[in-house]
Amino acid sequence: MLLKLIIIVLLFSTIYNLFRALFIMLKGTHSGESMSRLLGKRVFFSASVLLLILIAKGLGWLHFNPAPGL
Repeated sequence: MLLKLIIIVLLFSTIYNLFRALFIMLKGTHSGESMSRLLGKRVFFSASVLLLILIAKGLGWLHFNPAPGL
């Protein structure tokens, strides 16, 4: 349960950083945090989610649903 909560928080932070970068791009101002840093955070969080899922599957903490018809 804790693993799923961590994955959800990481996914929401990915979406949050993506929208913050969008608003910086639309405003055109360069005050505060740069757009490239926010997009870099988005890539980092996305990669973290992917690695966390792969590690959890390898350790047997997550069980995927079987394919239909099997």
